[in-house]
Amino acid sequence: MEILVNGTPHLVAADTNVAQLLVILELQGKRLALEINQELIPRSQFDTTVLQPHDTVEIVHAIGGG
Repeated sequence: MEILVNGTPHLVAADTNVAQLLVILELQGKRLALEINQELIPRSQFDTTVLQPHDTVEIVHAIGGG
């Protein structure tokens, strides 16, 4: 199925959850915020939130600095 991630189309398997998407994108374990269709998804729900066709996913990386 097709989803948008930060404006770029991606093909993922049906029943892919957010945690699996982060593995696909090589972002697992990174500090980030993620929303699907403008709804913020808590990290505690990454394993249980299943993506749907045509979802719009936005991922923002936390960057430390001084």
